[in-house]
Amino acid sequence: MHDLLLSHGSVHDGFGTPAKDADVAITHGRITAVGRDLGPARRVIDVSGMVVAPGFVDPHSHSDTVPFLDEPQPFKLHQGVTTEIVGNCGFSCGPSNPETAGFMPAVLAGQTFGEYLDAARAAGPSNNLAFMVGHNTLRLAAGGMEAKLTGEALDRMRDLAAEAFEAGAVGLSSGLEYVPGAYADIDELVALALVARRWNLTYATHMRSESEGLADALDEAITVATRAGVRLQVSHCKASGRAVHGSSAMLLAKLAGARRAGLDVRADVYPYRAFGTGLVAVLPPLACEGGQDALLARLADPLTRTALRELAEDPATGTGVGLWRELHPADVQILTHTDPEVAGRRLADLPGDPWEALCDLLRRDPHASGVFHTMHDDDVTAIMADPLVSIGSDGGPPVGPNHPRTFGTFPTFLGTYVREREVVPMPEAIRKVSSAVAAQFGLTDRGWLGPGAVADVCVFDPATIGHDGTYEVPDVRPHGVRHVFLAGHEVVAEGEFTGGRHGTVLRRGAS
Repeated sequence: MHDLLLSHGSVHDGFGTPAKDADVAITHGRITAVGRDLGPARRVIDVSGMVVAPGFVDPHSHSDTVPFLDEPQPFKLHQGVTTEIVGNCGFSCGPSNPETAGFMPAVLAGQTFGEYLDAARAAGPSNNLAFMVGHNTLRLAAGGMEAKLTGEALDRMRDLAAEAFEAGAVGLSSGLEYVPGAYADIDELVALALVARRWNLTYATHMRSESEGLADALDEAITVATRAGVRLQVSHCKASGRAVHGSSAMLLAKLAGARRAGLDVRADVYPYRAFGTGLVAVLPPLACEGGQDALLARLADPLTRTALRELAEDPATGTGVGLWRELHPADVQILTHTDPEVAGRRLADLPGDPWEALCDLLRRDPHASGVFHTMHDDDVTAIMADPLVSIGSDGGPPVGPNHPRTFGTFPTFLGTYVREREVVPMPEAIRKVSSAVAAQFGLTDRGWLGPGAVADVCVFDPATIGHDGTYEVPDVRPHGVRHVFLAGHEVVAEGEFTGGRHGTVLRRGAS
């Protein structure tokens, strides 16, 4: 007898094949059968008119510290997401050491990567988490915030990376628009990717530029993965800034060309025209060399401010000089700042020169963040439609002011872009949020729906799924996701979270 039968649903296997009207049987946390007349079950849920799909897999998340929040966090479960890949953009919550503890969450400072995984498991995630180790974090642990890396420090980074992979990391990530990763050259990245190759892992990169240096940054990412012989995941693909609107065609052509040349490359995108990050990323990386105190000293010196601006605005400097050139002050919406009078305003609305206003904001709060409205809808939809591109949120913890992608990426994709705008058909949409991601990160028994797969399942109403959150009010619960199961355990029932922490820490090579 089956434990559970989902009856009369429109069942998608996650591989892009057409849906079929069928029942899904679950026993002992696994899918045991898909079809009709499957026999009796202890419980039957009628899902007529609903899509039954593999639980969604988010390839690009920043939920690294979510397990440590006081209460269970269902914000991804309400989107149908059962598994997240964290440790993106070069930042993971380990390894660290006392000298770099100031860059880490206090609860995690001083831990090895394996100790962090143990701590996350003990705290209890609300959904499944798989972890990459970050290049920025490795660099901080081995060399701090210095731009020049010694040979000894690089050897230490390689050792720390190997320890992380042995502990269960599913990949290596970089964030080359952020410090200290921005200081790295291609040989350093290849050296670390070669370590990942020993475990047949993926290199995921937030590239050195997503604007005027986009083409060169793509070439660099492809070269790193090709030289190291690893899979490549290009994170949150975009053509950011008015100067490069229309560049999605070039981006997609480079991905396809690399694929034809033999590189196993994929990418992800979120269904929004604005990105979010720390305001400090707008400055040239040179501003941050030596750490936060050095940054604040530079921002206090008018001559240094002027020199940094000249560097940021000089087109001859090319890739890797911060985000300033791709922005207009009206594009920058301040998200978080210690001054409550500033949060929510646009940089263009602040008095005085925008560069000086930015420097003043960062002097007062170097951890301030913003939402940057820099993308064109034509590029977003073209990238979204490409078969090499999956859907990822780039969302972080559901606390404080936030971006709507944290709460609504997957319902927005399925509602706005699939149902209403028909950017891709539903079977392809399901593939983009399931098997296309799971395969890239070695999650062989998740991301698909068939006998033998782990019973991570999402049941949603295709007629109502969506999200009403905005940049001003992002933390709105999405609608349309009716049931979610983690290894057969129902964590969302009739749209309501059932409580508890039933997720799993997924280590490389383990189910």
